[in-house]
Amino acid sequence: MEFNILKYGDFLNYLTQLTNYLAHEKAVLVKVVRTSGSVPRDSGSWMAVFPHVLVGTIGGGHLEFQAVALAKDILAARAALPGLQTVPLGPALGQCCGGVVALEYRLLSHADTESLRQELRPTLQPVALFGGGHVGCALVNVLSSLPFEMRWIDSRDEVFAQPLPEQVVAEHSDPVHAAVADLVPGSMVLIMSFSHAEDLDILAACLTRLRVSADLPYVGLIGSASKWARFRHRLEERGFGAEDLARVTTPIGIAGIDSKLPEVIAVSVAAQLLQISR
Repeated sequence: MEFNILKYGDFLNYLTQLTNYLAHEKAVLVKVVRTSGSVPRDSGSWMAVFPHVLVGTIGGGHLEFQAVALAKDILAARAALPGLQTVPLGPALGQCCGGVVALEYRLLSHADTESLRQELRPTLQPVALFGGGHVGCALVNVLSSLPFEMRWIDSRDEVFAQPLPEQVVAEHSDPVHAAVADLVPGSMVLIMSFSHAEDLDILAACLTRLRVSADLPYVGLIGSASKWARFRHRLEERGFGAEDLARVTTPIGIAGIDSKLPEVIAVSVAAQLLQISR
C-alpha cells in the first residue's frame, strides 16, 4: 500500500490528524528532543508514523527517511524501541547540515490522546487583526498557516470569511475599539479597518493601554505616509506624545516590498511579525 505523506500548513491540524488516526491504529511518535549546530527543525518538532500515513515532520531528508523506516519496523515488530538516538547530520547520513539531532521514539495508542494534546499543542503567538477587508482576509489566509492564533475583529458582522481556520476566532465589536481592552496580553495588533476614523480610535485605544500595561509588543497601522501624518496630528490633539507615537509601526511589513496586492502585503507583514515574535 502506498505510503502517503499528509501536508498541512496548520500546526494544529497536525495534532488533529494525529489524534483522529490514533482512534483506529497505533503509531510511533518520533520527537526532536535536543539539537546542536545547524539542523532542519528545532527541538520539540515531531512526526507520528502510522503503518501507511505520516503526520508531521522532523525536517525531511535522510534524517526523516531513516527515522520513518525505523518507526515502521517498530510498528511491524521487526525492531525494538531504541533509547535516545543521537544522529550527526554529516556526509555519512547524506545530509550535510553539520549539526546533531537527538530523537526520541515512543509507541502511541488511543489511550495517549489527551496527554498528547497537552504535550504537542504548539505555542502560538496571539495576533489581533482589526479589519475584514482584502488585506485582512489575505492576512488570515497567510497567518493561519504559521504559528499564530488570531482574533479577527470588525464592526461589520458579515465580512468574515467562512469557514475559519481552527486558530482564528472572528468577533463583531461595535464600537470596534472596545475590543482593545480585553486583548490577550502579548498580542500583536494589526489595524486596517474599512474606516480611517475606526483606525484612529483603535490606535488611540492601543496607545492608552500601552501607557498602563505595555503588553502589546507590536502595534501596526496600514496606510501611507500622509495618513500617518494626519493620525500623528490627531493623536497629539488627544494628548499622546512622541514616546507614545514611537510605539506605532507604520508602514507595516518588511522594507523593500512595494506591491499593493493584498496577498503580497500579507506575506510581507507575516515576515515582519515572525521577525519580531522570534
